Amino acid sequence: MTIGEVSKEFDITTDTLRYYERIGLIPPVPRRRNGIRDYDEAACKWVSFIKCMRSSGVQIEALIEYVTLLQAGTGIERRKQILIEQRARLIAQEERLRTTIERLDYKIEHYEELFKRQ
Repeated sequence: MTIGEVSKEFDITTDTLRYYERIGLIPPVPRRRNGIRDYDEAACKWVSFIKCMRSSGVQIEALIEYVTLLQAGTGIERRKQILIEQRARLIAQEERLRTTIERLDYKIEHYEELFKRQ
């Protein structure tokens, strides 16, 4: 797939895809003879993984460290630890969101009661 096709498929700008590759979030993408990026299945899986992690708020620095270790085939325990740390951050975020949603629900119900009284 071309970078344009991947951009549309994953709803990521081509600039973001190039940036992710440049900083090491996505391993180097295979290229055609003319130098154009040719995203294969493996590259697309990386894009999908990184998009998922970034959309949930996982830090770029943590992802760079994870990808670097994975590509080097080292740091298995550290890679696991990175994932555990990021999971814990997401769970804490989920709890904060749940609290906010509960407050909003309470306020909405309050306004619904006020409208019923009118």
